[in-house]
Amino acid sequence: MITGELRNKIDRVWDAFWSGGISNPIEVIEQITYLLFLRRLDDIQQNAESKAHFTGGRIENPVYLPGQEHLRWKNLRDLSPEPLFARMRDEVFPYLQNLGTQITGHGESTLTHHMRDARFTIPKPELLVKVVDMLDGIPMENRDTNGDLYEYMLSKLATSGQNGQFRTPRHIIELMVDLMEPTRNDRIVDPACGTAGFLVLASEYLRAHDGTLFTDAAARKAFHSTMFSGFDFDSTMLRIASMNMLLHGVENPEIAYRDSLSEGAAGEEGRYTLVLANPPFAGSLDYDSTSKDLQRVVKTKKTELLFLALFLRLLEPGGRAAVIVPDGVLFGSSKAHKDLRKKLVEEQKLDAVVKLPSGVFRPYAGVSTAILLFTKTDSGGTDDVWFYDVRADGFSLDDKRNPVEANDLPDVRARWAERNGAEKERARTEQSFCVPKAEIAEQGYDLSLNRYKEIEYEEVEHRSPAEIIADIKQLNAEIDAGLADLEGMLG
Repeated sequence: MITGELRNKIDRVWDAFWSGGISNPIEVIEQITYLLFLRRLDDIQQNAESKAHFTGGRIENPVYLPGQEHLRWKNLRDLSPEPLFARMRDEVFPYLQNLGTQITGHGESTLTHHMRDARFTIPKPELLVKVVDMLDGIPMENRDTNGDLYEYMLSKLATSGQNGQFRTPRHIIELMVDLMEPTRNDRIVDPACGTAGFLVLASEYLRAHDGTLFTDAAARKAFHSTMFSGFDFDSTMLRIASMNMLLHGVENPEIAYRDSLSEGAAGEEGRYTLVLANPPFAGSLDYDSTSKDLQRVVKTKKTELLFLALFLRLLEPGGRAAVIVPDGVLFGSSKAHKDLRKKLVEEQKLDAVVKLPSGVFRPYAGVSTAILLFTKTDSGGTDDVWFYDVRADGFSLDDKRNPVEANDLPDVRARWAERNGAEKERARTEQSFCVPKAEIAEQGYDLSLNRYKEIEYEEVEHRSPAEIIADIKQLNAEIDAGLADLEGMLG
């Protein structure tokens, strides 16, 4: 978490963008992303030069060719406003757009690929200088600082009132990642990745829990190149996601353009061991624009059901998923809703339904949601389904989302670990409990927690009507006596 002076600098630059005419938070972050990438390129070139100097050899895979030295960050940061603005507009951004072509044969990265559409939209030289000065003061060698910086900027998507659908609260993602416990052997995908929040926190989990991950050459290579995949059909999001991963220490993840519901799992079927996602679920698609593979799993136009079908297609047998769905998926009465829930329960292994409070996605959405956790088996395996009713997530459930003491998430983690043990003995009146598959089948595969929860009513003893009438008469008599005394005092 960044605090103090650095946070204040970011806030000032953010305000400067807004006053300078760029009010879209996505565009602000995109412009800052380009500048961060320029700094990163200079660091890569500097490392290559240092290695060449030490070995006495030539510079391997240079980012900057002869005649391009003036485009390096170190040669840009000290320019006065007008020359900097002109060079950035006329030379630096054309360089970024062609960078992938320039380094072809030396391992073009995901990020260089997405830079092909880079656009320079900072409107004023003075604003450009202010942003460059701020970024120049950040120690890029510190992964934690870089990551926190970018996370703080991305958090402004949630508070801006625009494009909020791209942001899942960090603590909710952390919960889902913790429940899934990713390992170095996982191939993790988010087919609606947005800013790559799920992939970032999965990578952070592995760093924290696998002490030998980076001492094993094969595991280290997989971590940086093949372990994480994210898809989106918004090119701006892909650039932001790639930079987010890079600043969190993942060098070349697969962050690619893909219209997931139109293309389905074409070429990707059974490729992944873990899905982490909060896909967009407002709306429907025409049958003609939806993958036929997904339509074979569930005949529907509803995006939330199509994404669930996609998750099943992407996973290999034994693969698992933790995904956010709207409440309607749990109890919807259409044939498509019922068929898909039946598939999850009867053909796969449905592990859990974690109901979230409706305020989790405020201020930009008040929809009720749940986390579905399941394992792809293609041969059944559902025994008991674990339900948890999250009533508090550590933040107020209004638009302000201020921190509060009430927080069920640690209890979710603890009880998830006991779902095959002590949790099976919990009464239906508790916050969490297990429901046998047979009972779920009897209820038409309804997965709403309230269908199975039992509510205890406290017995309240009420006084008899005669006693209440006697009390009313007594009160009226006291009022009459008081009024008589008041009249006597008034003469």
